[in-house]
Amino acid sequence: MGKQNWRKLGLLLAPDGQLSWARTHVAVPVAVPLDSQRYRVFVTGRDSEGRSNIGHFELNFTSDPPSAGPLSDLPALSPGQLGCFDDRGAMSSWVVTHQGRQLHYYTGCNLGVTVPFYFSIGLAVSDDGGKTLKRFSQGPILGRSSVDPILTASACVLLENEIWRMWYVSAAKWVSATPRAKHYYHIRYAESQDGISWRPTGKICVDFRDAKEYAISRPCVLHENGLYRMWFSHRGASYRIGYAESSDGLEWERHDDYVGLDVSASGWDSEMIEYPFVFRRGQRLYMLYNGNGYGATGVGLAVLDES
Repeated sequence: MGKQNWRKLGLLLAPDGQLSWARTHVAVPVAVPLDSQRYRVFVTGRDSEGRSNIGHFELNFTSDPPSAGPLSDLPALSPGQLGCFDDRGAMSSWVVTHQGRQLHYYTGCNLGVTVPFYFSIGLAVSDDGGKTLKRFSQGPILGRSSVDPILTASACVLLENEIWRMWYVSAAKWVSATPRAKHYYHIRYAESQDGISWRPTGKICVDFRDAKEYAISRPCVLHENGLYRMWFSHRGASYRIGYAESSDGLEWERHDDYVGLDVSASGWDSEMIEYPFVFRRGQRLYMLYNGNGYGATGVGLAVLDES
């Protein structure tokens, strides 16, 4: 599709330390429309112990530029039961509205000993538009297996022709390093008949570009006019936003140079930009994204200026 011209609309919301579930961070945004003017945006906050919780705020397009309401007083989903895959945190990932119910795919975290953490993909459901979420089960719907032996995370899910398609993060390896082991993960593909029981294929959709790159995360896929477009985070020295295209959702070509969005000269997103969520509102594409500190400085909005 060629070079993209993303125009930053500014910082929407930053954590103020007042809410117990979001003392720090407003990370990994996911927008769900409420009506033509308003979106409920799910985000991940961290409590005083560093555990992840999913809450939300309202994004309103009646103002120019669009504005954000306050974070919800309470989280919609908190860490799971002790010993479960998400006992250290639940992180927002993707939402599919199907048959009147919201399916929230999220990343569950628990801590390791030989490696710092483990991730798995969980599912929560909502029958009230996302105000409250209920776990589908206490176990993950896509966890470690013979195909993904190390970790799974950050699901992006599309329902097409009665086939549920998932692009997600899978770890290739951990490498011993100081002060702690270093993770290497990229983006793979899975399918399902019902959105619950998943078959990981082992297909690598977006792989490391060079030896310096070690983390490719948070895929966001749009399928329009016969073309699959994916925005994602990639990290060497620090996170940037990458881009790839595909005709079938399986074979992808990276075109990171197409992304006309980079760090600012100063301020909340001057060190890194990551965790893109791209959505269409009318004729325009918007992108929610995070800046410095993996969401510690808040979430911002950009719009694609198309000629």
